[in-house]
Amino acid sequence: MHRFKPQEILSWARDVLEIEAGGILSLNSNLDADFLKSASIMSSCKGKIVVIGMGKTGIIGQKFSATLSSTGTSSFWLHAAEAVHGDLGRIEAEDVAVVLSYSGETEEIKNLIPFIRQIGAKMIAITGNTRSSLARYADGVVNVKIDKEACPLGLAPTTSTTATLAMCDCLSVILQKVKGFKEKDFAFFHPRGSLGRKLLLKVKDIMRKGKFSSIVSETTLVKVALVKITSAHAGAAIIVDKKGALAGIFTDGDLRRNLERHRNLLKMKVGEVMTKNPVVVKDDDLASEALKVLETRKIDEVPVVDKDYKPIGMLDVQDLIAAGII
Repeated sequence: MHRFKPQEILSWARDVLEIEAGGILSLNSNLDADFLKSASIMSSCKGKIVVIGMGKTGIIGQKFSATLSSTGTSSFWLHAAEAVHGDLGRIEAEDVAVVLSYSGETEEIKNLIPFIRQIGAKMIAITGNTRSSLARYADGVVNVKIDKEACPLGLAPTTSTTATLAMCDCLSVILQKVKGFKEKDFAFFHPRGSLGRKLLLKVKDIMRKGKFSSIVSETTLVKVALVKITSAHAGAAIIVDKKGALAGIFTDGDLRRNLERHRNLLKMKVGEVMTKNPVVVKDDDLASEALKVLETRKIDEVPVVDKDYKPIGMLDVQDLIAAGII
């Protein structure tokens, strides 16, 4: 690349972006009755959306199928060449076959048409040639015709694959909206993603318990409670009554406030200086909701209780950070 001037290289890049952006914008005129019919057929599919393609356009089809599956529409990808060697058996009558071919005349694609028809599945053509064999036999046609490729030779699929991807995104978003696909649904299909953690992770999954949660009785001396807090690497102790029910919490703030009031604080019972009726969260609460509690009440930690209101652990803001909720 050293033989070319930097500005020359940047100019080439800008040309590609302008050509491809223009190609996408030109698709607005293709959003017609045929597009609506295709979207309707896909949204009413009772089986799976089978995305079929070859070559570069086929790679776009793989992404399309993956997007559909992750946004609430069951789908799988099928390579056109593999289909005629047995994989046709994966298509059923209740499915919708979405076939991608810019020319609409790819030999492997054309060979599939009669078999898809015989199976009884509906067929959608995503093509740049609305007069092609593929378009002629399809139940619905999505037109992705563009004026020119960004490739300087006009040969390598560039603008055409970008336009196809954009139109596939249009269809996937439409299906997502029609089906009322929500954040919680997206999180369910992406449990290891950041949104999944925020929407699905519960307090009991990240709370501190056992030796990492200091729980003492009301009659415990303050100095013993402090030792428990230190050994648990915590910032507070949960205080329980004789029945094991939550009675209060003893925090750093309680320690500081009472040091000035009581000269013999360390020998007092923790129940005498604790904060009564503390804010709590339940173990089945979503971690994201627990975060709101901490933020609203401007506190760093909160006792976790079960359905019987018995404390079973502590939730600290650091636990939320470690879990990726913050």
